[in-house]
Amino acid sequence: MEKKLPLPPFTEASAKTKIQLAEDAWNSQDPVKVSMAYTVDSEWRNRSQFINGRAEIQEFLADKWKNELDYKLKKTYWAHTDNRIAVRFEYEYRDGNGQWYRAYGNENWEFDENGLMLKRYASINDAFIEEHERRIL
Repeated sequence: MEKKLPLPPFTEASAKTKIQLAEDAWNSQDPVKVSMAYTVDSEWRNRSQFINGRAEIQEFLADKWKNELDYKLKKTYWAHTDNRIAVRFEYEYRDGNGQWYRAYGNENWEFDENGLMLKRYASINDAFIEEHERRIL
């Protein structure tokens, strides 16, 4: 059975470690690497889109990073319970026309006993920014 450390039940320290590992994986922009942190039947809500399972996660992320160029993400701890973690995040990217954006949001994560993410619910808003306004470099 696959395991992804740290495992629940989470402490504040282990929740923060889990968040940093997720941030590092997403910043790699490697859809396969990112997807391996999720159960094979993981459920996502990303904005208004519903995504199920690793194959759909990989497809979604590959498309995302084709369109969100120079992507850079920062996640921060909000709260946790035994097998759940809540994070705040922001990320910046530019589109193919050179317009920069900052996306803000919250994610609620639920993990199985092996430390794989079973559910991910993300609420995200995008704002136009100028390149000189970037904060995540």
